[in-house]
Amino acid sequence: MVGVRIQLNKWQQAAVALGSAVGALLDPRRADLIAALGETTGKPSFERVLERMKRSDEGRAVLLERPRVLSSEVGHAWDLPSNTFGSAYANFMGSRNFSPDDRPPVRFMDTDELEYVAMRAREVHDFWHTLFGLPTNLIGESALKVIEFEQMHLPMCMLSVLGGTARFNDKQRNLFFLHYFPWAIRAGMRCNDLMCIYYERHFHEDLDDVRAKWGIIPAPPSPKGLVDNP
Repeated sequence: MVGVRIQLNKWQQAAVALGSAVGALLDPRRADLIAALGETTGKPSFERVLERMKRSDEGRAVLLERPRVLSSEVGHAWDLPSNTFGSAYANFMGSRNFSPDDRPPVRFMDTDELEYVAMRAREVHDFWHTLFGLPTNLIGESALKVIEFEQMHLPMCMLSVLGGTARFNDKQRNLFFLHYFPWAIRAGMRCNDLMCIYYERHFHEDLDDVRAKWGIIPAPPSPKGLVDNP
């Protein structure tokens, strides 16, 4: 469905996690290494996410129908009115020349259900960028990882934040810790369970309405004198 599953024993899992962590720190653009790190360190977290989804009406619908965020499935978002969530997502993707089809496959989950949950978390990442109004620069990605950690408690999210902040210059570090980090903690705690939302069913709804319905606090504008590159 989403990749060729590779079964690992505990020692192999630790070796892949360590190698992925080192590789991702050396080259943060390696999405495959970041994905492998998330899978090999995140099984207990994904198991908890799965149980929460099973207790939620929309979460159960996602697990039953297993929607995928692929060009063939979400392409209609580009045709929706400009005020809608779907159009905002399309603009986010189009302005960056991103494709929904570029996510690496899941390889290290034990079951079909966990494999899908891990893939779902990976594929809805850009929905979260859209909803929270976060850019894809180093600060924006680090802030979103704080929200993801608040929501899913994936070790990879906190490791990504540590790795990202280590590459900040002084101005970026001040901007992140004084401005974005406190907001991200609050935003991640206040919003609905982000993995229990069937986003595709809400593409046609007004962006501000879905933000209010899901308790989304959009990212605050950067204060003067503390501006990061877009």
